[in-house]
Amino acid sequence: MSSELSSPRFHNEVAAYEFVEAHLWPDGPVCPHCQATGDRVGRLAGKTSRAGMRKCYGCRKTFTVKIGSIFESSHVPLHMWLQAIYLICSSKKGISTRQLQRTLGVGMKTAWFLGHRIRFAMEQGEDVPPMGGAGKVVEADETFLTNSPKTKKRPGYNHKIAVLTMAERGGRQRSIKLHRSPNAYEIRNAIKDNLHPDTRLVTDGAQFYKGTLVNHESVDHSAEEWVRGDVHTNSLEGWFSVLKRGMFGTYQNVKGKHLHRYLAEFDFRQNNRERLGVNDKQRAVIALKGAKGKRLTYRTTNSAAPF
Repeated sequence: MSSELSSPRFHNEVAAYEFVEAHLWPDGPVCPHCQATGDRVGRLAGKTSRAGMRKCYGCRKTFTVKIGSIFESSHVPLHMWLQAIYLICSSKKGISTRQLQRTLGVGMKTAWFLGHRIRFAMEQGEDVPPMGGAGKVVEADETFLTNSPKTKKRPGYNHKIAVLTMAERGGRQRSIKLHRSPNAYEIRNAIKDNLHPDTRLVTDGAQFYKGTLVNHESVDHSAEEWVRGDVHTNSLEGWFSVLKRGMFGTYQNVKGKHLHRYLAEFDFRQNNRERLGVNDKQRAVIALKGAKGKRLTYRTTNSAAPF
């Protein structure tokens, strides 16, 4: 049985454009300059024309499917973009910039920027509906990440970043980067902003969760109470172990200003996992569809807030 990576779209530029166009233009090509469609848009197919080049007969401008997406202004061939998307989507703990560089044969900065654009496509966005609801259970818990596994046992919080994750059992999850030392105000606001008020919330015994939602139950880890019926945070404990192995083993020395994109990557794979009926190929297609309407420049990526 041949590997999925042997498919033509991963090695042929024309096949790559056809694949991307089929998913980003499901109803046919759309001019990004004047929104013309149908027979007002033609394909340039001469010997000097690049793969995927289109021309709008309304505004007379040329364009490709890359415009208005994470691929815009990229000199990396589109078939290599598809390789990178598939590799990141199919790797449970991610794939490092160095490994991406070696696999694709591109420069270090190119591989780094390519990875961040793909993570940007994986972000859930601000218009997603709240999680949970009547009859649904959401676990919430926080963990701490450090820039290096060498410092994770150092006391204090100045070298650590807190992450809050809310996971609906049998469904989706969201992770949010918090301040170095989380407080009740920040966590309560995050939960109220992301969960339906009728959700049954399950947490550990931390004080900042109290009073967050009407239907709230907890287990007291300090008293070695880990499970009480169906009240537990075991789902998140298991996921945190995957997250930390990925952050310490695959992605090392991640700066706080970039952490939200790495969290989006891990959330994306968890929200589109095999148990929910999504295989590697389908996961990569979902990430590809998320590339539409998003643009990230190198300067924007590397000039975020220092924390």
